[in-house]
Amino acid sequence: MRIVFWGTYDLGKPRNRILLRGLREAGVELVEIHRDVWGGVADKGHIADAGRKLRLLVKWLAAYPGLVWRYLRTPPHDAVLIGYMGHLDTLVLWPFARLRGVPIVWDAFLSLYNTVVEDRHMFGRSNPLAWLLFAWEWLACRTARLVVLDTAAHAGYFAERYRLQPRQTASVMVGAETEAFHAADKERGGSDPLTVLFYGQFIPLHGIETIVRAAQIAHGKPIRWVLIGTGQEAERIRAQLAEAPADVEWIEWVAYDKLRDHIAGADICLGIFGDTSKAARVIPNKVFQVLAVGAPLITRDSPAIRELLSPEMPGVWLVPPADANALLEAVRKFREQRGNLQRPLHQEIAMRIAPATVGQTMARIMATAGTK
Repeated sequence: MRIVFWGTYDLGKPRNRILLRGLREAGVELVEIHRDVWGGVADKGHIADAGRKLRLLVKWLAAYPGLVWRYLRTPPHDAVLIGYMGHLDTLVLWPFARLRGVPIVWDAFLSLYNTVVEDRHMFGRSNPLAWLLFAWEWLACRTARLVVLDTAAHAGYFAERYRLQPRQTASVMVGAETEAFHAADKERGGSDPLTVLFYGQFIPLHGIETIVRAAQIAHGKPIRWVLIGTGQEAERIRAQLAEAPADVEWIEWVAYDKLRDHIAGADICLGIFGDTSKAARVIPNKVFQVLAVGAPLITRDSPAIRELLSPEMPGVWLVPPADANALLEAVRKFREQRGNLQRPLHQEIAMRIAPATVGQTMARIMATAGTK
């Protein structure tokens, strides 16, 4: 099977890198037609400088004539895969792919409307920009033969929100880059203080205020809480930390290739605890990375996480969202059980989330696109 991976997809996101590697490992002949637009843009929703926004928009639009020309000169192929973030890519390529009789599979990965309007509340639902985002995403869904999300729960949201048939959606889990997040042989000792690690963007989905609340309740106990990251809610978290003492170390930035060392060095790692609807539908990168390293994990229970994990698994604790006391209880249970947990944990799961497995799943989906 020959697949064209086309567009302005963001190689700064593990999702795209894992798909590229995984498809090749699955034996797919992959033709990349790419223009880097998003390099150096960590959070697209928080570009404050108007001049930078304008330069980025011009760069984005200027990429398409060359991308289309290269596509039209590409040898025959079975399908086109458009990666994140491809909301505009799908609209641009659609007439040319249709001209060649080739189906588009769009790895939407996330909903811009849901992220910006419903989850981060950057615009109200009645704001014209919210209407524009909804219409844009609705139209993008109709240019693709298949719309792919990261979980079945997320695919269900797209099907309901944009009135798609179930056969028009599919799910492929994010997975982890195993060369960067390989299993840690290091055994953590039973000494205190216990190190509890969270890393990620400070956005509502992650529910960082729940972690801070748990740290404040546990102040004085032999628990060291480490937060790595910053973002939209940083000032609110800073204010919360000022309200009551907590044994929290806050590191604003750590290089991607150093994250594994922090995971391996922690006693237990944290996923997400937000109570938003999006938080119930997704499994963030950090969860896959922690599982690949083989570290113990606490994260919120949800339909999405149940597609991958169950509370019966050793080294996994699933707790209700936005519940600091439940988080603390999970930490207490870990302390009781840690002597029986032999690292690395989750070895069977690590195989399921490796790039090769992710690539095989996407290849099967791509193969069916031409028959739908």
